[in-house]
Amino acid sequence: FTLLEILIVVAIIGLLLAVALPNFAKARNSSRVKACISNLRAIDSGKNLWALEAFKLGTAIPTQNDILPYLSDKRLPACPGGGTYRLKRVDKNPSCSRWASGHTLNNLNLDEDADPD
Repeated sequence: FTLLEILIVVAIIGLLLAVALPNFAKARNSSRVKACISNLRAIDSGKNLWALEAFKLGTAIPTQNDILPYLSDKRLPACPGGGTYRLKRVDKNPSCSRWASGHTLNNLNLDEDADPD
């Protein structure tokens, strides 16, 4: 190979990397958001199962220990984006501290349930 051919190949590889890397970052963030939403759904299901079995009203607030038996691996999942989960009342959706980044069960963020208050 000549030097010119090698430089062209290196330039093409650099161009492809410049186009691909931002897409990889978007895909990684998107997968973190989806995993967080999945965790929130599991927590919400655990809260509802606890409330049904313990005969609790919608205003009851479960502790982490209350819902652990209803989660698949018997522990509260961790947010892949580094956020923390808040259980809230049974009739409210659980929230993540990264809710502004899309980590929420309420995708529209229009009511008080979206804000982690």
